[in-house]
Amino acid sequence: MMNNDPSTERSWPARQWHTASYTNEKLACVEVAEGPFTGVRDSKNRDLTSLFFPSGEWDSFLRAVKNDRL
Repeated sequence: MMNNDPSTERSWPARQWHTASYTNEKLACVEVAEGPFTGVRDSKNRDLTSLFFPSGEWDSFLRAVKNDRL
């Protein structure tokens, strides 16, 4: 059975945090880290809570944004 708890080491994103590709001129952006769970955090407040989404949900969200469905 897969462990879906992002607080465990096995569930953490597999890649390093990086700035999202939609960074604007005011540097209002988020950082993401992909893996079995995709982490999302505020680039100006990295010490605050991060949000984690199963990779399939994150992919669906990105498709919806790219297709102007959100």
